[in-house]
Amino acid sequence: MTAALLGQAALWATVLGIGAAALAALRLRRVRPAVTLLSDYLLAAGLIHLAGRATWASLALAASTAALRIVLNLDLRALAARRRESGAPRQG
Repeated sequence: MTAALLGQAALWATVLGIGAAALAALRLRRVRPAVTLLSDYLLAAGLIHLAGRATWASLALAASTAALRIVLNLDLRALAARRRESGAPRQG
């Protein structure tokens, strides 16, 4: 029962994260905040899923989501810094 409830909570966190990221992208017209918001929600969903089913696959999913979040944020920061240095107009 608890694993099923946490599975549903993880699904809702994923759905809400996609919705929140889409709304942030539309409202702000920038990619970086939307990607950051989505990666935070996906990490939360992975951790909720891990709490419900503590398997190696769940642990690998949560760890890979955290690693992907870090890599995406670093890449987006580097891209923004390169654009600032080159004087290109800011789009994301």
